[in-house]
Amino acid sequence: MLNRPLPLLLTTGSLLGLNFPLGKLAGAAGISPLVWSLLMSAGAGLVLALALWALRDRLPWDRRHLRYYLVTGAVSNALPNLLVFSAMPHLGAGFTSIFLAFSPILTLLLHSMLQRRRPGALGAAGIALGFVGALVIVLSKGGVDSPGGAPALWLALAFLIPLLLACGNVYRTLAWPAGTSGLALAAGTNLGAAAVLAVLSLLWTGSLPVATALAVPGLLLAQIAVTAAMFAVFFRLQRVGGPVYLSQIGYVAAAVGLGTGTFVLGEHYGVLTWLGAVVVAVGVLMTTREQQAAGK
Repeated sequence: MLNRPLPLLLTTGSLLGLNFPLGKLAGAAGISPLVWSLLMSAGAGLVLALALWALRDRLPWDRRHLRYYLVTGAVSNALPNLLVFSAMPHLGAGFTSIFLAFSPILTLLLHSMLQRRRPGALGAAGIALGFVGALVIVLSKGGVDSPGGAPALWLALAFLIPLLLACGNVYRTLAWPAGTSGLALAAGTNLGAAAVLAVLSLLWTGSLPVATALAVPGLLLAQIAVTAAMFAVFFRLQRVGGPVYLSQIGYVAAAVGLGTGTFVLGEHYGVLTWLGAVVVAVGVLMTTREQQAAGK
């Protein structure tokens, strides 16, 4: 399994999708998105560091690795999580998860530009169709259960999530330190994200208000366990599949998030939202076929 991209993709994407219902429950418990993102990253980083120790692996701390941990932690972990957990109370868990489905398209664009290689006709058509689906979803405003629908500001901020994820997908491959295990990078990235979020919390509130989160230990431990398990396979998928293939976890996560939002959390979305999701899925299939034909 650890050398087969598809099982890694499905496992990583499914675990990522579980962040949405867990994050919504955290918000309902009155925990701020900043604190929840901080504790999940710190907890997962410590769990992965302990796994490294048990496997007699090491966590490098030289300047190059520290830069990698901080940049990757901020761009592909801390800031996207902060946006996700901040947007969910306004957009709903399922609707917010849909935005992850745009990260593969953006990753393909960034990767193609950096490689100076244009996507083929099928890939270009898939990209265009994906943006049509995005437009349909935005026009539907999510069909969220409120008279005014989803606030335009949060829709705009939500589009930063896949952009950050796409940048992180490409950066992790380009800057991967030679000879470093994926598990070490997973631990360092989470600890780097926790450091970034701790600084933001101190600048924003002047403190680290974790008491509310510690009041729901079961939920917090579940979130840490899901995050640690996801990152344990995440970097392996990056190594095996490459940045564009890895980005397709956004499709799996969007499906899991939308499904749990609808069937577990009781959220309701309009017909246009589901139609847009189907259009995005078709675009996904087209870009996936293009990527398979071109290699990673």
